[in-house]
Amino acid sequence: MSAMLRAFRKKYIGDSAFYRLVLAVAVPILIQNAITNFVSMLDNIMVGQVGTEQMSGVAIVNQLLFVYNLCIFGGLAGAGIFTAQYFGRGDQEGVRHTFRYKIILGILVTGIATVLLVAAGDSLISLYLQGEADGGDVGAALHWGREYLRVMLLGLPPFMAVQIYATTLRECSETVLPMKAGITAVLINLCFNYLLIYGKFGFPQLGVTGAAVATVIARYVEALIVVVWTHRHTDRNPWAKGVYRTLRVPRQLAWEYTVKGSPLLFNEALWSVGQSFLVQCYSVRGLNVIAAQNIANTFGNLFMIAFFTMGSAVSIIVGQLLGAGRMEEAKDKDNKLIFTSMLIALGVAVIYYLAAPLFPQLYNTTDAVRALATRFMRTSCFFMVQMAFLHTTYFTLRAGGRTVITFFFDCGSTWVLSVPIAFCLTRFTNLDVIWVYALVMMGDWIKCALGYVLLRRNVWLRNIVDKA
Repeated sequence: MSAMLRAFRKKYIGDSAFYRLVLAVAVPILIQNAITNFVSMLDNIMVGQVGTEQMSGVAIVNQLLFVYNLCIFGGLAGAGIFTAQYFGRGDQEGVRHTFRYKIILGILVTGIATVLLVAAGDSLISLYLQGEADGGDVGAALHWGREYLRVMLLGLPPFMAVQIYATTLRECSETVLPMKAGITAVLINLCFNYLLIYGKFGFPQLGVTGAAVATVIARYVEALIVVVWTHRHTDRNPWAKGVYRTLRVPRQLAWEYTVKGSPLLFNEALWSVGQSFLVQCYSVRGLNVIAAQNIANTFGNLFMIAFFTMGSAVSIIVGQLLGAGRMEEAKDKDNKLIFTSMLIALGVAVIYYLAAPLFPQLYNTTDAVRALATRFMRTSCFFMVQMAFLHTTYFTLRAGGRTVITFFFDCGSTWVLSVPIAFCLTRFTNLDVIWVYALVMMGDWIKCALGYVLLRRNVWLRNIVDKA
């Protein structure tokens, strides 16, 4: 037994140097994400104090913008795989090429998203308002969603710029500056939320529109900080020297980035659409479900960043080791990162389960919505370790450039398992919506088994930049 225990500890438990490395990479990202999600939570509570219809309208629009956000993340991630590995071997010109590619792709995705949301925004919002009213005003929810979206569209360009710069900086081991910029932005967002939602200190009382204006202001400030700092510190970011002399990317490299990146872009696009479709499935059970899920997701996102941040750590640490050709070390650290993430998720689940009934009390909504939100939150606790494993497995496959496998692993399971389960149970049964949610999550058990097999076979253990 002692021999088995020693083997287990050697494979999954790191030494002090390992945990110092993880903390150095993960803590700045964790702090930024924690503050961002905390302020997002306060933003959500402030809107929730205005009324249920306003909260529902904002929640629906944020679900639509979630699709755009993940398309940007997915599109940039393909080039980001190369960035981390280029940096791992000290190739600054390679980093410049990936940065330029990100700019071109970011502009393309943002342009398409803007046209689509302007042309079909009302129709997309209405898809989520086809269930029972539950005493709410569906027309009011549509109105507030439309008002919120109209302003939020102005924030897409700075969001794109921040993601292009921040992802490149992180892939080159500069995680502190994006954290500082993010903290500054969310504090500005919080202040203007208070001033503009409620009309304090002589500012106009704009309600939902004020929340959107505050977010847009914060995004432009964050973009300004990240861009200016990067180009004023080229000693720490040598890739930024002359990066705008041209936006041309060598054809062969652009093809490599596209081949590797397209599955990630399509994965994030189709996965996010799948998640939005799941929300739409739940929404046919009424406005109460939309409001309850909004509350549950707001607090769930805040708690889950503790182990979701480990995915970023995997992407950076493992990606750089693969680029440097240190395969055994990459495999060893990946095992330890995944296990650490699962342990963190277990601890978070316990705390979240106990605290769940307190959070819905912060909203100006009905007792039925509060009770349903608590049930959603507590149910999610039973699946947090599973989420942590799947999240770090996804980033492991991505770090090794296995983007096609990543596509089928992540997006395929959503559309083959989760979406059909949710669609059938919400349309053809009277099963309680909480049980529908739980059964959708149970469908991911098949995905967990597949992920375990892929990790065991080391299909991700590759250096891709030597071929680029």
